[in-house]
Amino acid sequence: MIPLRRRFAWMLLLPLCALTISARAQVTPLVVEAALDHDVVAPLLEAFRRAHPEIDLEFHDRSTLTVDALVSEADPAPDVVISSAMPWQMARVNEGYAQRLDSPAARSWPAWAKWRDEVFGFTFEPIVMAYRLDLSKHMMPPQTHADLHTLLTTEQTQLRGKVTTYSPLKSGVGYTLFQQDARYTPRFWDLVAGMGRVNASLEANTRSMLEGLSDGRYWLGYNLLGSYAMVWAQEHPEVIVQVPQDYSLVMMRMAFIHRDAPHPGAAATFVDFLLGREGQRVLAGQTPLFSVRPDVVGPYTAARLRDQVGEQLYPIPLNASLLAFVDPQRRKAFLARWRREFERSRKVSSEP
Repeated sequence: MIPLRRRFAWMLLLPLCALTISARAQVTPLVVEAALDHDVVAPLLEAFRRAHPEIDLEFHDRSTLTVDALVSEADPAPDVVISSAMPWQMARVNEGYAQRLDSPAARSWPAWAKWRDEVFGFTFEPIVMAYRLDLSKHMMPPQTHADLHTLLTTEQTQLRGKVTTYSPLKSGVGYTLFQQDARYTPRFWDLVAGMGRVNASLEANTRSMLEGLSDGRYWLGYNLLGSYAMVWAQEHPEVIVQVPQDYSLVMMRMAFIHRDAPHPGAAATFVDFLLGREGQRVLAGQTPLFSVRPDVVGPYTAARLRDQVGEQLYPIPLNASLLAFVDPQRRKAFLARWRREFERSRKVSSEP
């Protein structure tokens, strides 16, 4: 038989256990599928968890093409979808996979960084070149796209196998960046041919390029995501990040609430946090993702980037023009020419 004193203590514990179970039951889950490196965005996620302990945030970092596939294939659907592959995000929203966010932050968000209050660009990330510090022992590091083309032509022997960039076949963001380059660089296809001549290594993500630069496999990288490259360079002083001085593309991470979100309330709270002053303050001060809002200050803001680079920043427009980039015929034609220019030059350069 249980002694009276023990029985009384156990009875006191029962309400506490019930309260704990009840509190856990009230926590709302939230699933975010994202093409966004967890290490880079961690300060933002932690800030959200502190601000909303009632929401159990589950954040998955995946490739752009995987995230896009999950929009239509995941069962259950994710609550929030985030990706840097801007044309694919716009196409999914155009297909009706997003639901409108009706909040003060959404309504006041800059028109150039949203579409129909359904999808929002919440970062402002420059696209950069990167090179090993010791590249200068062999040649002048490039500062512009023209400089890069010159090096690929005049330093072909030294750079063979030492250059890396995105594969437009394996990466949605890589394909998007090259499509945009074709708009702004008159000699874009010469640049592609130049990469072929030095047998450039085509990677699926920026991290692989940065790892190759650090371990010496690569000397020079083109079209890296500036957010990742800047974080990497802080811990790897052998890597130098260069924002192109003639023009620099700017990419935005686009976020939307899935139309079939199992937890639409939590999803709206999360996207609102991304757009709100607190979330943008964390982006500006604790991540290199660069904030969009003009009313926050920090080392990483769109306003500060414009002050540093000037009028040569070319943000990829968040509008219906992006839909053309995922048109099957246009994509097929672009990739066919890419392969033709790259492979033909590589084959010629390898001939004795």
